[in-house]
Amino acid sequence: MIVHVLRFRFRDETTEEQRAEVLAAMRRTASVDSVSFSTIGQSLGDPSQGLTHAFCVGIEDLAALERYLHDPVHLAGDPHIAPHFAKLVIGPDLSDDPDPELAAKIQALHLRKVAMYPDWERLMASIPEVVFA
Repeated sequence: MIVHVLRFRFRDETTEEQRAEVLAAMRRTASVDSVSFSTIGQSLGDPSQGLTHAFCVGIEDLAALERYLHDPVHLAGDPHIAPHFAKLVIGPDLSDDPDPELAAKIQALHLRKVAMYPDWERLMASIPEVVFA
């Protein structure tokens, strides 16, 4: 199992209605077939980090992760989600898979997505603060 975690803060100008729409879009993404479990809601971490919300999905294996990354629901949701992030912290992800090369394999899948979807890369670059934990 690969557990993917995002923590984030909305932009100040994002309204409550927009926040609800973003969280609904994230829940749609988390409901695709390649996701085994998910939770989307408030972040319970250290408030001084400025992160208010979290997104967590459990994905069975690398094949399911690749399907998740390219799922049309996921791809369609990101343009409605990312523009509302002021800060995004990606990870740390975790897994019960003992493969010592797993992190590199996951990174390769992400790099492939970036290469396939240059608009997605530009979308992610529009987030003012992105941190890889």
